[in-house]
Amino acid sequence: MDGTNSAYKDYEWAIELNRLSLTLLGIWPENHETKQKKLISDIRVIITLNLITWICFIPSLHSLLKIYDDIMSTIDNLQYTLPLFMAMIKLFIIWQKKYDILPLLNMIKDDWLRPKTSEERNVMIKQARIARIITIVGYFVMLLTLIFSVVFPLFGFSIRYRTNRTDPDKSLPIQTYYIYDKDKSPFFEITYILQSISLVLLAFMYSSPDSFLSLLVFHVCGQLENLKKRVIDLDKFQDFRNVLSYNVRNHIRLIRSINIIDNVFTIILLGALLYFGILFAFYGFLFGTMFSRGTDVPVTRLTFIVIVSLNFFAHMCLYCVVGEILLAQCEAVYEATYEYKWYMLEPKEAKHLLMIMIRANKPLYLTAGKLFPMTMALFCNVLKTSGGYISVLLAHRE
Repeated sequence: MDGTNSAYKDYEWAIELNRLSLTLLGIWPENHETKQKKLISDIRVIITLNLITWICFIPSLHSLLKIYDDIMSTIDNLQYTLPLFMAMIKLFIIWQKKYDILPLLNMIKDDWLRPKTSEERNVMIKQARIARIITIVGYFVMLLTLIFSVVFPLFGFSIRYRTNRTDPDKSLPIQTYYIYDKDKSPFFEITYILQSISLVLLAFMYSSPDSFLSLLVFHVCGQLENLKKRVIDLDKFQDFRNVLSYNVRNHIRLIRSINIIDNVFTIILLGALLYFGILFAFYGFLFGTMFSRGTDVPVTRLTFIVIVSLNFFAHMCLYCVVGEILLAQCEAVYEATYEYKWYMLEPKEAKHLLMIMIRANKPLYLTAGKLFPMTMALFCNVLKTSGGYISVLLAHRE
């Protein structure tokens, strides 16, 4: 009983942060969800999407249409508009596919609750801790961004590129254009509050799916690491045939899990790839302009730009690092199977072991739109391509 309680506490510790944020957004999948609870979750998602669409996204696009000929104002607009659009895509996709994710969550729970050795538990704790740290750091960065976006303007500290065209009188957190006069009271105060609420929701929408992806992938990586260890130690088990059969079934289960993760997140990763390439090019141009011309930029705005640029850079890097780690773990299982003395086994036993070898020989990736494997090689290629566009923008400025 104590072992079961301890395993359940480990499970709760591993998922609690992700469950809290996704439940807040209404996209945490649950078993045996009542119709009333499902309706409440759906209403929460619909209200969130409508609030951000009508209060932030459409007015931000309206503003972009008015200032697209000014590249500095355009960059200032896109640093909000693109994350807004990306966050809405993430929320919508996870909402639509949350029941496709449910088998993965059940698998995670079963893995934590089933009997395991202390070494296997330590591996799972290690991987869960990495995912938890990523989640905490992501929320901390989002908190900093919210403070700069929402709190600082209240005290007169500008973090925006302000012009008479975008901010004729009072400044809102986001560069927007409304069909009503937002500068009049109480319209300004109401709009400011609604934008602030939208930005808080945006922070959760933007960061939570990425943290959830890291939870799923690192759990699978932990299971692959344990599988590799069991393959290496096959000789130490008395019931060789049953252990080998269990490992084969476990490997097939993990391959299916990776395919589910890829199917759910592939469009999100493709959008993130395009979004990162655009913003990286524009921010490179912005920093190049500031350094070459010695533009006088307020400290608060410069700090905000650095935080935002590091944030989207870290998110894209996270996608590729997670994909690289997953690929490395899959290859490690193949190498462990290949190095085992399978040729010394009986034909039936060797046949089962060869099944693992054949399946593990095929690389398993997270992909962007089923087109590009998410690896560090892809990340470097995107940086190289975006760097070329930075040169074009700087040359055009001259």
